Amino acid sequence: MRRLALFDLDNTLVDRTAGLRRWAEEFCADHGIDAGHVDWIVEADGDGHVPKQALFTRLRERFGLREPAEELWARYRRRQPTLVPACQGALEGLAALRQAGWTIGVVTNGFADVQLTTITRSGVAGYVDAWAISGAEGARKPDRRLFEIAAERCGVSLASGGWMVGDDPAADIAGGRAAGLSTVWIDRGRSWPGRTPKPDRTVPGAAEAVAFLLTR
Repeated sequence: MRRLALFDLDNTLVDRTAGLRRWAEEFCADHGIDAGHVDWIVEADGDGHVPKQALFTRLRERFGLREPAEELWARYRRRQPTLVPACQGALEGLAALRQAGWTIGVVTNGFADVQLTTITRSGVAGYVDAWAISGAEGARKPDRRLFEIAAERCGVSLASGGWMVGDDPAADIAGGRAAGLSTVWIDRGRSWPGRTPKPDRTVPGAAEAVAFLLTR
């Protein structure tokens, strides 16, 4: 039986925060904005949870930009995904999992074009068997359906079990558990929020998650 490992994308396999910072540095340089505002822009993004229309409306107003918020968002959408690197050790870890006989999928929420560009440009696409992106599938984590789509594309049934690795307590850990998967939480230096049952394992990053899975 093939073992299944499903991974979240942003801040699990790829360093979205690093990619955002690179974009913010370019944005400031292109608009003549002092680089000291980069930290403010990264914080205003709210770790990706702030709606982009609201974010770019704030940026436009704060820096007195002429371009409409929609145009700023469109430019971001084309550029930022090309700047997101894989997390340290993530690609090497995925390669080790595949060599050990694991089947690997990505389950991610987000816009289809943004996430697909991130998967391909970061190099993740070359190390996984399939992916399911909420913007393309009409289902969002923690909806079980998105996990099912990823597993089916990997040629594996969720009924056979497996693991879900991610950094979001609700979308990845509670969602993965509801889909019948064991879970690994990437804590990113945070404490477990306590509003849901704890994951089966807590690790600081993707490399450590893979090292754990290789012992299963």
